[in-house]
Amino acid sequence: MTSISFEFFPPKSEAAGEKLWQAIGRLAPLRPDFVSVTYGAGGSTRDRTHQCVKRIIDETDLKPAAHLTCVAASKTDVDSVVDDYAAAGVQHIVALRGDMPDMGAFQPHAEGYDGSVALVAALAKRGGFDITVSAYPEKHPESASLDADIDLLKAKIDAGATRAITQFVFDTEAHLRFRDRLAAAGITIPVIAGIMPTTNFAGAKRMAEACGAHVPQWLADAYEGLEEDADTRKHIAAAVAIDQCRKLIDEGFENLHFYTLNQADLTFAVCRILKLGAAAY
Repeated sequence: MTSISFEFFPPKSEAAGEKLWQAIGRLAPLRPDFVSVTYGAGGSTRDRTHQCVKRIIDETDLKPAAHLTCVAASKTDVDSVVDDYAAAGVQHIVALRGDMPDMGAFQPHAEGYDGSVALVAALAKRGGFDITVSAYPEKHPESASLDADIDLLKAKIDAGATRAITQFVFDTEAHLRFRDRLAAAGITIPVIAGIMPTTNFAGAKRMAEACGAHVPQWLADAYEGLEEDADTRKHIAAAVAIDQCRKLIDEGFENLHFYTLNQADLTFAVCRILKLGAAAY
């Protein structure tokens, strides 16, 4: 049976916090394997991420996977975050290099970890955490090639990573090609396909451009002229996500990770239609 997981981001305001907890409450009955909570560029959401993770542990039965980055921070600072996570009961960390505060090219902190491999190795040496890392079916924007990305993923696995979550992609064939290339490279850990159901196509397009995800022309055409038609966008978004998930499941993918953008209804509907998680019972 296909397992599911969800990503949320820490709220910036009281109103956003209410929206987040409504989304968590809506999706929790699906009993995901875990829910991840993001960590802003340059560690900008450190406190809010920790508060969100702590509340999930204290008030729900969900298993949080707390994001952790090493950008713009010393080893001491990063290790302090890890200590706080451990004290709060976190057992699963999504270990990432992270984005610079100005979103420019990565520059290691003079007293910090020099990248994701070193961060994973430090977490593995400490022990006590399940370690998830990132993977990029269409290549990280800063990477020289997809082969270089796969080599980096192998290095993270050798350092102690136990699973990977892919960046979201809209071109399902990219997921399939990436799966085949990972198999050819001898990578056997679970690689969870990232899915982003969203009615905000303009926002999704901006995010895709920032992370190097291709937006197929057929998808752009489907949303063209619908800027003021939220209802039709919602139907298109659901149809696209359901079709993508169904194809991945038919191809043997056993894990799907939904980038919820703190909006539950669309992801919940997709899971209901496909009988994913507790919706299968």
